[in-house]
Amino acid sequence: MARVLINFAHPALEKSRVQAQLLTAIKGMPGITFNDLYEQYPEMDININREQHLLEKHDIILMQHPFYWYSAPAIVKQWLDLVLEHGWAYGHTGKALKGKYFTNVISAGGAESAYHKEGKHQYSVRQFLAPFTQTAVLCNMQYAAPYLIYGVHRMDIADIREEAKRYRQMLEMLRDDKIDLSVLPQLTYMNEALQLPSQTQ
Repeated sequence: MARVLINFAHPALEKSRVQAQLLTAIKGMPGITFNDLYEQYPEMDININREQHLLEKHDIILMQHPFYWYSAPAIVKQWLDLVLEHGWAYGHTGKALKGKYFTNVISAGGAESAYHKEGKHQYSVRQFLAPFTQTAVLCNMQYAAPYLIYGVHRMDIADIREEAKRYRQMLEMLRDDKIDLSVLPQLTYMNEALQLPSQTQ
């Protein structure tokens, strides 16, 4: 079984419709480590040793958050700045994360059609996520395709619950080795893995 770590970040979870439902769907899943960064560090005073130890114990690292200003909430940047230390995560002696898989799990208010050259936001989400992609490369990790839920502003509760079920299914497949992880960096979105033929799962 793959060891999956979710680093979750939402500064106003009480106002969330989608992320709150995702958490309800995955709460208590065996084999999935859930790490709520804002709950752990309300003053953003991150325990570097704790976070590095968590990373060392897992194979797949998911940064789950809403898409804030084309990126992640502030604590994610703080976490990256402090936890991924030179000599540990990167550099000549920084091999602690070598071979692990790293990506984002994102809910976005806009529709997928808004995230392309001719759309409202002019760039794809994958392009906006370039800093995460390159961070994975620098730290000797594989950047897996991100898991995206688009158009959440227009979703009703039934739609959101369906998305939450699909996300739980995705986590189960990752945990239970039902996905060939080497395929994930080649996909546009991790969501596509739910539809892959069985030989690649």
